[in-house]
Amino acid sequence: MSRIEARFSYLKKNRRKAFVAFLTAGYPNLPSTAAFIRAFDRIGVDVLELGIPFSDPIADGPVIQAASHEALRKGVTLEAVLRVVRRARDQGVSLPICFMSYYNPVFCYGVERFIRKAAASGVDGMIIPDLPLEEARTFSRLARRHGLDTILFISQTTAASRQKRIVAQSQGFIYYISLTGTTGARAALPSGIAGQVRRIKRLTAKPVCVGFGISTPAQVKRLQSAADGVIVGSAIVRKIKEYAGRPDMVERVTAFVASLKG
Repeated sequence: MSRIEARFSYLKKNRRKAFVAFLTAGYPNLPSTAAFIRAFDRIGVDVLELGIPFSDPIADGPVIQAASHEALRKGVTLEAVLRVVRRARDQGVSLPICFMSYYNPVFCYGVERFIRKAAASGVDGMIIPDLPLEEARTFSRLARRHGLDTILFISQTTAASRQKRIVAQSQGFIYYISLTGTTGARAALPSGIAGQVRRIKRLTAKPVCVGFGISTPAQVKRLQSAADGVIVGSAIVRKIKEYAGRPDMVERVTAFVASLKG
């Protein structure tokens, strides 16, 4: 059982829902990322989604795009992010960590080399937005061999027949995209999310987590009534931007995450 599967098993036994937090690795700098990982572990974030900076993040909105570009401008590399995760594990951080990366950096690094080094560094899962189901099977098998879960997406527009294939192949949890378009905090979310999630849950016993657009405690609470977990990204990165440069940045952002987690 992977660390991600173990966390969701624990949550289910205790009738709790997962809170998944997203960070752009290296934004505003790598020491801050390391500090956020330790702080999020301390307050009980259930899963951390750690975004690998990339020059063309097509699934991300302007907040995460800007953070990714800033991290690249400062010279953040995949190797550096792997070292941050390895150091966090050496310091006793136990929360499950997923890498969110586009396929280009993985391919350029070497798929098997990437998977092997990620697993050795303490990464637990992979989220690759631009890796389609038809091309994910080989990657998933290799990742599973090294103990990594490959988490796949279902959206509002995914056909029912395709949903069945995705839930069969996805590991760790299923990532349900709550809206069309890119990531980014929204004042209001579509009304039919809960019904969509319940339909997916009828297809599988695997956890279903909802992401994209979620930014307030009320939205988190509403979606947790149907889903097994909620993913928040842009709202957290926006808070980091707001407090960047302040000595209490980590504390303030962590307090915001704690308020969302509830």
